[in-house]
Amino acid sequence: MAKAVICYTSRTGNTEKMANYIAEGLRMKAVEVDLKKISDIKEESQIDGYDIYAFGCPTYHRDLTGNMKTFLFMAQNLNLVGKIGGAFGPYTHSGESAPMIYDTMQFVYKMDTTDLGALSLKDAVVETDEGARACQDYGKALAEKVN
Repeated sequence: MAKAVICYTSRTGNTEKMANYIAEGLRMKAVEVDLKKISDIKEESQIDGYDIYAFGCPTYHRDLTGNMKTFLFMAQNLNLVGKIGGAFGPYTHSGESAPMIYDTMQFVYKMDTTDLGALSLKDAVVETDEGARACQDYGKALAEKVN
């Protein structure tokens, strides 16, 4: 069975909701999922050995949060070349964080990223049925790359 880890930071709870919906989509495709807040990850060995990696962060002042930047530098110590990756995040008005993470996965880590690109949802959409389905579909797309 394939294993996925979803690492995220959440300021208002919306990124955490997205992470849970993405996890549902992965589980629908028989992938084992671990959800981890990046504040609980102290060293890269805690996220080593997964088949699928999804990283999530809200956009804060048109940027990633400081702890996500620190996490991404730590994750760079893993050999993620060829691993399946996806990025997600909610936003209120601009939505830069998920594409920044996605670009890091593609160009720095050399991961096999999902063809869907980064998943960015407006905060107001996250709690709707449409938002839940978009996240679940993103999880399914990640799973299909490994199955």
